[in-house]
Amino acid sequence: MQSEVLEWSAGFTAFCSRFAHRFSRVESRRRMVAYVRGLLAEVERKNGWTLAEAAGDTGPEGMQRLLNFYAWDCDGLRDDVRDVVVEAIGDKASGVLIVDKTGFLKKGNRSAGVARQYSGTAGRIENSQVGVFLAYASGRGRALIDRELYLPRAWTEGRQRCRDAGIDDDIGFATKPELAQSMIERALDAGIPFGWVTADEAYGQVAGCGCGSNRAGWRTYWRCRKRRWWYRCSYASAAPTP
Repeated sequence: MQSEVLEWSAGFTAFCSRFAHRFSRVESRRRMVAYVRGLLAEVERKNGWTLAEAAGDTGPEGMQRLLNFYAWDCDGLRDDVRDVVVEAIGDKASGVLIVDKTGFLKKGNRSAGVARQYSGTAGRIENSQVGVFLAYASGRGRALIDRELYLPRAWTEGRQRCRDAGIDDDIGFATKPELAQSMIERALDAGIPFGWVTADEAYGQVAGCGCGSNRAGWRTYWRCRKRRWWYRCSYASAAPTP
């Protein structure tokens, strides 16, 4: 048992070291390690307070600084995590990209993108944030590899509100299918090995969603409304034939 613990600890340290270059300060790197360790811990509800307690802190300020104030490359970190996932479970034959959204219930009105909108988490319209996510799955496992926060028009048309929430001025309104499209494009740019893209009817009813690139031979499998239970369309590879 002791050897297994030591082996796991060494593996965890090596795992976190792959992302250290995305954090500009020693303190932020240490906080990142503590944060990830807390996410893996058997903590019933994970938030700033509980993760701080798991790290041995007396208050949540350190974890909050990591998320809100420390300078670190979140998009670069996203790409690093994606690369780790592909190394571990990437498989061209069985690889699938899965698009879906989920809601995060909120009580206030200052969190980025929060609004009264439909949340699948609650199954009704609630005050919430909504994120669109891209997962990768194969016969070897599954994991999230990308994400986009949905910003309602009420947010993108109020630039000062966006600035107060840390949202850059160059970020405009995009529909959820458009957010999904941008994530699929990033996966294609990164050379992710997959043969299928799947999504539910929120994306299947939008013509062209996920189909904006002819750079690779892959198929889409969208859920659609009414009598069209499932719709499949395939696209020929744009690569030259040897």
